[in-house]
Amino acid sequence: MELDVVFLGTSGSMPTAKRALSATLVRRGGDRLLFDCAEGTQRQLLRSSVGLVELEEIFLTHFHADHYLGLPGMLKTYSLRGRELPLRVYGPRGLDDLLSALRRIFGRLSYALESTELEPGSVLERTDYRIEAFPVEHGVTAIGYAVVEDERPGRFDVETAAALGVPDGPERGRLQRGETVTLTDGRLVTPAQVLGPARSGRKLVLTGDTAPAASVVDAAMGADVLVHEATFLADERERARETSHSTAGEAALAAREAGVRLLALTHVSTRYFGHQVVEEARELFPATEVPRDFDVIEIPYPERGSPELVRAGARATRAAIGSAET
Repeated sequence: MELDVVFLGTSGSMPTAKRALSATLVRRGGDRLLFDCAEGTQRQLLRSSVGLVELEEIFLTHFHADHYLGLPGMLKTYSLRGRELPLRVYGPRGLDDLLSALRRIFGRLSYALESTELEPGSVLERTDYRIEAFPVEHGVTAIGYAVVEDERPGRFDVETAAALGVPDGPERGRLQRGETVTLTDGRLVTPAQVLGPARSGRKLVLTGDTAPAASVVDAAMGADVLVHEATFLADERERARETSHSTAGEAALAAREAGVRLLALTHVSTRYFGHQVVEEARELFPATEVPRDFDVIEIPYPERGSPELVRAGARATRAAIGSAET
C-alpha cells in the first residue's frame, strides 16, 4: 500500500513566486486526503501531476484565510464540471458557520456538500487506518491531524506452513487474515503457528499552525513523518510567541522528543530562504527537510526503508500544464 505526501503549498501567510499557501495532499492507496485548502490550491493541483481529482474529503486545521480561502473556488469548479459525488469537509468548531457564510460565494452546487466538526480527540475510522484530531496551540480554535495505520499481520512462514501440511491456496490466505483453518485430516492450524510478530503500520502527523505544544509531541510520538510549521527562526522567537507560531528549532525539538523518523517543515515565511530554515532545524534534528511546492515525501513500511523526500516528485510536465490551462 503506497503512502506519500504531496506538498502543494508551503509558504507562510503570504504566497511567493515559488511557494503557494498552505495545502497538503496525502495519498494512501486510492484515497486522496487534502489538508487545508488555501488560495490557489485548485490551480496547484492542476499544475501538478495529480490534477484536480474528485476529492471526497478535505480537512481544515483552522479558519485563518491562508488555510481555507481556496475552498469556495474549488467547490464551485467541481460544480461547474457537473460533479455528483458528495464531498465532506472536516474541521474544528466553527466549520458549519464558515461554510454557511461561504455559500454566498460558491452558491448552489451540483453535489451534496457535507460537514463534520471535530473536537480534539475525535477519531475517524477507515478500513485499515484512522484519522485522529489532536489539539494545537494557535490562539484560535485549531486542530492537527494524525493518519495512523492499523497493525499488520506478521510475516507468513511458508516453511512452517508446509511442515504443518497447510496446502498452497485459500487456507494460507485465511491464516494471513488471522483466521484459524481446518485441514482435511481434521487438524486445526492457528495464525499464531505460522505468523511472526505483528508489524506496525505507518504514522503521519500534520500540525497545521501551532506554537510549541506538548500535545503535538504526544500526537507525533513514534511517527514516520511529522509535518510541522516553522514560520520563524530563532531571531524572531518573540514574534513567534506573539502570533502562536513555532521556530524551526522548536519544531526540531518536538520531532526529537517524539522520536519521529523524518521532520518536514512548512509554512515558511517570506523572511527566509529554505536553506536557512533547514540549517537551524538540523542543528537539533538532522533528519529534517524543507519541502518546496510539488515535492513529495514517500513513506514506505518501516521494514522497507526510511521516508524519503523526492524533489519535484509531483511537478507536471510543461506539456501537461499547457493542456490543463487551455
